[in-house]
Amino acid sequence: MAFNKMFVMIPVMLAARKLDGENPDTVFYLRCAYGAVQTAIVLLVAYIFIQSRSLSAGKDKDRLIYVPPAPTPFEDPNAPKKKYTEKTFGAHVSSQAVSLLGSTLFGVLLTVGLHYYKGMVVGLAIQSVMGPLNLMENALAKTVLLGGGLGADVAAMKIFGEKTRDELTKDDEVVDEAGNVVVRMPAGAPSTTGSTKKKAAKKEPERSFEDILLDTWDAGADADVKPLLAALTKKTVNYKTSDSQWTPCMILSAIGVPNTDEALAKCKSLGGNPAATDEEGWNALHWAAFHGSPEGARYLLADDGYGGIKLGLAAATDKEGKTPLEHAKAEGNAAAAKIIEEATATAEASEGGVADDGIRKRK
Repeated sequence: MAFNKMFVMIPVMLAARKLDGENPDTVFYLRCAYGAVQTAIVLLVAYIFIQSRSLSAGKDKDRLIYVPPAPTPFEDPNAPKKKYTEKTFGAHVSSQAVSLLGSTLFGVLLTVGLHYYKGMVVGLAIQSVMGPLNLMENALAKTVLLGGGLGADVAAMKIFGEKTRDELTKDDEVVDEAGNVVVRMPAGAPSTTGSTKKKAAKKEPERSFEDILLDTWDAGADADVKPLLAALTKKTVNYKTSDSQWTPCMILSAIGVPNTDEALAKCKSLGGNPAATDEEGWNALHWAAFHGSPEGARYLLADDGYGGIKLGLAAATDKEGKTPLEHAKAEGNAAAAKIIEEATATAEASEGGVADDGIRKRK
């Protein structure tokens, strides 16, 4: 059962009403407590806002998610259908960050204004205690404080209680931002066609290659890559998605499925180019490094794989001037970083010998 902050708020309100607002010492201590607490909260919210802006523009920005409504005190737990709002991950993260920043600043201005113009001290006392509790109601703040931060894998953590398209059931009702019902067929739901043989034999519309590619990405490490591998040809192996210019090689390098080597081997056999870049200037090694896929990094750099050092994958920089190794270290993906460092060191050792005249060769 979720914690109900009313059990804290009511005693705090009753206690605050007994404070002597005419006592200068009491007022001074309340101001100090409120100032310290709110300064810490505002700084933390500013940090969350900056991190969220980066997250909302990242690799998962266009990923469709289905977000449940905020819980209400009197909602019916036995309601036949639960409504989910269809949103993109990037837009939802951004809206949550803006809402958190706006509500925090508004609360500070309101409390300070009432104290300055009306001499109210009750608000200072209440917000000194309730401020941190209110902050913890925000999913982004809770993740930063208790969940390890807003890393690259935050989309897979489902911090908003969201579902993916494949997780929707027949009891879930999907609505758009305006509240209009979106008709969708959940994955695994039985066919609603008629009972005649003709209708039962009717084929579902064929998915486009881009749909197959994006569905594979949405499933992450749990993806069944067989449909994608079956759809790979010499014409599609270097296909780029319309929005973000993602390729099959990037996605297969990053998701970390058990058969990553086999999947990338097929890409290589068909002429897949791991040096191709997306709209952010990332090649396939950037993807593997950022998303923490040592399997992908290993195959991309191995001599019996793509031999990525010679292709310049490790040295390549994106539009922010960052190499794959820098991304791996920034995201705490130690396994991927180690593979890149070892491959780079091995290449430098083999190429940095001494020339016949005793002068060290240029690398």
